[in-house]
Amino acid sequence: MAEKIQKLMNDNPVARWTVLVLVALMMFFAYMFVDVMSPLKSLVETNLGWSSGVFGKYAASEYILNVCGFLILAGIILDKLGVRFSGILSAGLMVLGAGIKFIGVSDWFQTTAMAQWLGSWWVEMPASAKMASLGFMIFGCGCEMEGTNVSKILAKWFKGKEMALAMGLEMAIARLGVFAVMWISPLISAKFGGSIVAPMGFCGALLCIGLLNFVIFAFMDSKFDRQLVAAGLATDEKSPEDEFHVSDLGAIFKSKMFWIVALLCVLYYSAIFPFQRYAPNFLEETLQIDAATASRLFSVFPILAMVLTPALGIFLDHKGKGATMLMAGSVIMIVCHLCFAFLLPVAPYKWLAVLLIVVLGVSFSLVPAALWPSVPKIIDEKILGSAYCLIFWVQNIGLCLVPMLIGSLRGSTGGYFVPMLVFSSFGVLAFIFSLLLKKEDKQKGYGLELPNIRK
Repeated sequence: MAEKIQKLMNDNPVARWTVLVLVALMMFFAYMFVDVMSPLKSLVETNLGWSSGVFGKYAASEYILNVCGFLILAGIILDKLGVRFSGILSAGLMVLGAGIKFIGVSDWFQTTAMAQWLGSWWVEMPASAKMASLGFMIFGCGCEMEGTNVSKILAKWFKGKEMALAMGLEMAIARLGVFAVMWISPLISAKFGGSIVAPMGFCGALLCIGLLNFVIFAFMDSKFDRQLVAAGLATDEKSPEDEFHVSDLGAIFKSKMFWIVALLCVLYYSAIFPFQRYAPNFLEETLQIDAATASRLFSVFPILAMVLTPALGIFLDHKGKGATMLMAGSVIMIVCHLCFAFLLPVAPYKWLAVLLIVVLGVSFSLVPAALWPSVPKIIDEKILGSAYCLIFWVQNIGLCLVPMLIGSLRGSTGGYFVPMLVFSSFGVLAFIFSLLLKKEDKQKGYGLELPNIRK
């Protein structure tokens, strides 16, 4: 018995890092599929007859079901049935959604009776776009559910160990998927004569590999749970996470720390992801450069965040200071957006733009590296999955609404000055919530400023 207590699977570095690779690769493949059509926008509009408005509706469809409540259900499933069932389910939803989307953009589908029926109503939205959007909705459910599931998996397998580093590496690998597909998708399309389905089929096949990864993980996690039972760390053959009850959701909604973290999250990410959509055009207009050059200038943003996040995770694991990192990241974001609003228009230099983008990338490394490993410290393990899902749900609401707000302000003011001030205001509010978080941590002793690795 003593030997079993000392030799749990997650005590073996090879086992726990293998788990990280298995689940992180799935998110890498998922992020590739999310943006597989982004580099092909012009081709999609030409071949499928989509307008820019239709393309925008298709892009927004990823979040619709999540905002309508699926993420709440996903959290219940995750905490009720565990990470193994949820992982395979969410991976399966991604594969299913990818398959429907693949069918929607394929040439043969356009001549089917289904396509004719879909095209007979809401005619400004082509049948191919409706089918692709349906698939993207289903895929989006699986993708967001898997994102929360992966966070809980890493919290479980790296508890008391290199949790922040593991989560940082997972985020870095996922972001690498975005970078990769921006290069791979056009290359595959060109190789197959301007095909849309070829790159989508390639990324869909990768999702199938990711599903297989979760099947392998399920066997490993099942053995790990049996070890927990044998070691007396669980009371039966089920993981402690399976003791969740739906009524426990009330504990999340009543948690002051949950709302502080959730609002901090939505405010911060609402000033990052929507900004990414407008940043190339902002640089194009402000610096008076072509679109391709503007995109290349902004490309340093996710790359730097990808490199720095694991390094900051190591610091967080060994030194702590999570709440302080959240404050610092918010301040950096405020400064950068204010400089975009006031400084860059009067000093439109490429080197200054790159400098600001690089510094903003530091902020994008600080906050996620500190935010996600902090959640297990403030939320009970048996409702952790629901907490992550509810945080993602609040975040998705912001990610749906803020782009529309920015687009409206952009249209009514004819420039980016007011939108940048709005992004800055989100940063100010995020900083206020980071102060509240640090205050609560100091009073209640959640350990947000303490290292993750226990000595």
